Amino acid sequence: MKKNIHVVGAVIIENGKILCAQRGATKALAYKWEFPGGKIEEGETPQGALKREIDEEMHCSIEIGEHIETTVYEYDFGIVHLSTFYCHLLSGKPVLTEHVEIAWLSPDELMSLDWAPADIPAVHSIQKDLIK
Repeated sequence: MKKNIHVVGAVIIENGKILCAQRGATKALAYKWEFPGGKIEEGETPQGALKREIDEEMHCSIEIGEHIETTVYEYDFGIVHLSTFYCHLLSGKPVLTEHVEIAWLSPDELMSLDWAPADIPAVHSIQKDLIK
């Protein structure tokens, strides 16, 4: 039986661009792109986990808005339940601590990256929402 892993991702928008983060070589899904975030700890709400993870991983604080998508994707290491939310920076600028690269892309540029499979449905939803 595979482990269920509940995670959250922040779709941080600033000046019409979306923050995308690339995983490092030593991580599962090495060099895949994702929305920054992480695991929901016991007793946390998804929004609380997302605020904590962005503070820890990127040294900035965010305001969390509308839920975008919840995707369930089965990887070889477990079943990931990813909930993504639109977010805005409140303070600080994202810093690389967990990721090897970040990029700010417009919604129509998002599919130019090699996304982790669980993030792809959110990318499609964002494009539907934001490309006019």
